[in-house]
Amino acid sequence: MELSSKIYVAGHRGMVGSAIVRELKRQGYNNIITRTHSELDLTNQNAVNAFFEQEKPEYVFLAAAKVGGIIANHTALADFMYENMMLEMNVINAAWRNGCKKLEFLGSSCIYPRMAPQPMPESCLLTGELEQTNEAYALAKISGLKYCEYLNRQYGTDFISLMPTNLYGPNDNYHPTHSHVLPALIRRFHEAKELGLSEVTCWGDGSPLREFLYVDDLANLCVFLMNNYSGNETVNAGTGKELSIKELTELVAKVIGYEGNILWDTTKPNGTPRKLLDVSKAKAMGWTYRIELEDGIRMSYHDFLNNPMRAER
Repeated sequence: MELSSKIYVAGHRGMVGSAIVRELKRQGYNNIITRTHSELDLTNQNAVNAFFEQEKPEYVFLAAAKVGGIIANHTALADFMYENMMLEMNVINAAWRNGCKKLEFLGSSCIYPRMAPQPMPESCLLTGELEQTNEAYALAKISGLKYCEYLNRQYGTDFISLMPTNLYGPNDNYHPTHSHVLPALIRRFHEAKELGLSEVTCWGDGSPLREFLYVDDLANLCVFLMNNYSGNETVNAGTGKELSIKELTELVAKVIGYEGNILWDTTKPNGTPRKLLDVSKAKAMGWTYRIELEDGIRMSYHDFLNNPMRAER
């Protein structure tokens, strides 16, 4: 990409999209175009086609998605599949039809089989059964990355995909029931501290292992890959490090300063037992993450304290 290249970031108000915009600006890119959902509904094919025909972006970062935690994924299966399939197919197709030089599609590590080898290499895609709690979202994301691959193979496009691990950071969603595990814990322990609660109950038994990547590190990799990678196989984005949910809750409590007891509701689901990405591919290209988890949680907590979304109930 040239610094003056016309770059469209889809989903620029979300956690990932806003981080990509920050990173692009940090690196000196000065022709970034965006649209809010009210300005452009990405599930509307005619509207998306009209936008691409008018703007003709040279590069596209497809970070828009309908996202949520275990509850949201489990209770809105049809919505998660439909909305994600529609928006990604519309954007990818319109980018191809309008001569976009390169598109980068962002997926999720939930695309890999529930019992995939650990750490999970890119090559394990579609080799086993998916985790049931987020199957609809995973199927939509798999379809998006495969559509990029098929366009490359059939029409010679240069469309790539990137699969991030669990993300957190500025502009995260701190909704009490619709957020992912780390922002949910930040909110829960903050409120428990504010209310002086003696205990906090968390879902499951704390045993699942998870990996977390600060979203600004992901954005840095997104720009790096747009400039340095072409290929049909996706690229994993993570730290290569994991910890248990129990260890995570204790770390979040420590950062926030909550000193009460942590209890576990074992009647609630754990989700996938382990999700560690094999990040050797990105590392071999010369990229590695920078922000360690405790530092990232501290910065995320500062964002939470200044984020109007935390007031939503």
